[in-house]
Amino acid sequence: MKRISIYSFFLTPFFTFILFTHIGCDNVNTKKPNFVFILVDDLGWTDLGCYGSDFHETPNIDRLASESMLFTNAYAACPVCSPTRAAIMTGKYPSRINITDWIPGDDPQNRKLLGTEDQNALALAETTLAEALKQNGYKTFFAGKWHLGDEDCFPEDQGFDINIGGHHRGSPPGGYYTPYKNPKLSDGPEGEYLTDRLTDESISFIKENKERPFLLYLSFYTVHTPIQANIDYVEKYREKLTEMGNPAVERLAEHNAFTTQQQLNADYASMIHALDENIGRLLETIEYLGISDNTVIILTSDNGGLSTITNSNWTAPTSVKPLRAGKGWCYEGGIRVPLIIRTPDMRDATVCDLPVISMDFFPTILELSGIPALPDQHKDGISLSTLLNDGNDPGREELFWHYPHYHSSGWTPGAAIRSGKWKLIEFYELDKTELYDLESDPGENNNLADIYPEKVNELSKKLFHLQQNTGAKFPTKNDNYTAH
Repeated sequence: MKRISIYSFFLTPFFTFILFTHIGCDNVNTKKPNFVFILVDDLGWTDLGCYGSDFHETPNIDRLASESMLFTNAYAACPVCSPTRAAIMTGKYPSRINITDWIPGDDPQNRKLLGTEDQNALALAETTLAEALKQNGYKTFFAGKWHLGDEDCFPEDQGFDINIGGHHRGSPPGGYYTPYKNPKLSDGPEGEYLTDRLTDESISFIKENKERPFLLYLSFYTVHTPIQANIDYVEKYREKLTEMGNPAVERLAEHNAFTTQQQLNADYASMIHALDENIGRLLETIEYLGISDNTVIILTSDNGGLSTITNSNWTAPTSVKPLRAGKGWCYEGGIRVPLIIRTPDMRDATVCDLPVISMDFFPTILELSGIPALPDQHKDGISLSTLLNDGNDPGREELFWHYPHYHSSGWTPGAAIRSGKWKLIEFYELDKTELYDLESDPGENNNLADIYPEKVNELSKKLFHLQQNTGAKFPTKNDNYTAH
């Protein structure tokens, strides 16, 4: 049993359970390993049972976690989707590739600042993770949400042999039931559910390619809006709410927005449940085909859960407490995400508290596959291979997030940096800086900026250096803005 930590966070009962779970793995296959990369859209840090949810039920993902390394301080590269997806594909900070907002973004012209102009597609000049693997004999498959460009910049243009459902839209245009209205996904029989369909296609791919190394990149559209109940599971959660006495959802003010404080949305819970059922089917297929001892499984999210919104007439569908805010924010709730990694060599379940980030997947996968590193490409990522295999700290001094745009969650342009236990956040419109000690205050409730001005100055300089080093663009003053 292991715990890899720079300091301790609270443990859920499930965390405690997996610390004492011994996993056997005696057969090591010398073939290049397969990679199953599961990216769930908008999955919040506490949306899974193994991350502390007591409303959502995720037994299959919990079982995977009990056989894996579970990260408590994993981060998305950005608090919104497209930049994080680009970071995973390239191993670079979003600011370095100039994709810093969801595509095409929302750039209001009536605010104090004007957001930066960024790219609406991942540049074809980048060597993507899929291209690197394909060039080394891997069969590459993509299913689900792409959101990194339109025609000529789809997954099949970026190294994937097969693309099922990946196009320019960030949410399912037809919703979660057929007809999908998706140019890259044919409609299914009446009543077919999108999450089921993407899993079916993935299972078919695995069966057809089990004899050769493959990358399966399953990028679920769920649990992105529209929040649309799964008819097979929603009644279970409605009954659960009834048994709980149908408690009212509390909301907490966050700047000019509101943050949901409990997970009490039956429709959302049914979507999580369907996700879990399908991941269970995927894991069963891998086990049935006898390739689990040669397959690396990675499950994570592209940003924090949708818990904070400005619309006072609509309640966000999930909560990520004890973290602050949610999707769209550089507070922990917007950037800290679930991450579960299972490798064939793992013998002990492990909880890891070391900070890791989206760019790390590219060099990690290359090293695990025995493919030479591409340091000029994945220059902002650090391989987690020795961490996964031996528990060794890969070594990283700082992480930062640059989000110079407005967002419907209430976020205004700004940036953040984490260095050890310290977290600094800069709000450009407000001309304000906040400092938090994440060791004692993971919920970012106590702003220490006035108490530790030297630390504020130190981290502000480090943040600016990282921004400069990656070519970050900054918002500009809106000369046409008139305060109301």
